[in-house]
Amino acid sequence: MPSLPCLRSSFRRTSRALTQIYEEALRPLGLRAGQFSILQVLSRTGEVPQGRIGEMMVMDSTTLTRTLDIMLRQGWIGMRRGEDRRERWWQLSGAGRALLNRALPVWAKVQTRLRRQLGTKEWGVLLQLTDEAAQRVRS
Repeated sequence: MPSLPCLRSSFRRTSRALTQIYEEALRPLGLRAGQFSILQVLSRTGEVPQGRIGEMMVMDSTTLTRTLDIMLRQGWIGMRRGEDRRERWWQLSGAGRALLNRALPVWAKVQTRLRRQLGTKEWGVLLQLTDEAAQRVRS
């Protein structure tokens, strides 16, 4: 695989490769990798406004709205309107929590496989670097 001189291109290629691995593992549960991430966020934050989800996941509002609406129709999350009718607050439903609990062992297996393939030290460095990079470029 050729080295890419563009940071964006290199990150995107890596992101697509990782997404394919997680998608394949989660597919039997009827779950996409992005949906899994949203379930994780809601399980950690509780009820949260849509704008905050978008900030935490660095997702554009159109993609986030589409994904949340699909997840709402599936019954995995619940939504209530804020005082401003345009504001939407999201929370994990019982069905969403159950799905997340079924998905977590699948996710953990992928995590273990990738940690083994990359090496424990490199794994930790990559997690730290990607978190720092996301925070710094958003500042």
